[in-house]
Amino acid sequence: MSEPETFPAPVLGNTVPPPRSKWESEYRAFLQLLPQLLTTHRGQYVAVHDGQVVDSGDDEIALALRVHAKYGYVPLHIDRVAEKPPPERIPRYRILPTDAA
Repeated sequence: MSEPETFPAPVLGNTVPPPRSKWESEYRAFLQLLPQLLTTHRGQYVAVHDGQVVDSGDDEIALALRVHAKYGYVPLHIDRVAEKPPPERIPRYRILPTDAA
């Protein structure tokens, strides 16, 4: 019987896999910028493009329209600057009664 082949142990630790998409890269940049943004943009929406904040405002839709008008329809991340992320929304559907007439 032949000797078993051994391989080196995998490297464990704080190795983070590279982002899978440009949006994920922008989201990670937002998370890294968040501590600083809490002091400068608390409660506002910010748009992150190419790893930096490119615009901010109180209205998420108006912000998205401005940023897309300036940079084109490219992957970016728009989020509200807050200490805790908002709770995940659970969609609810309601069946409206129809008139029986």
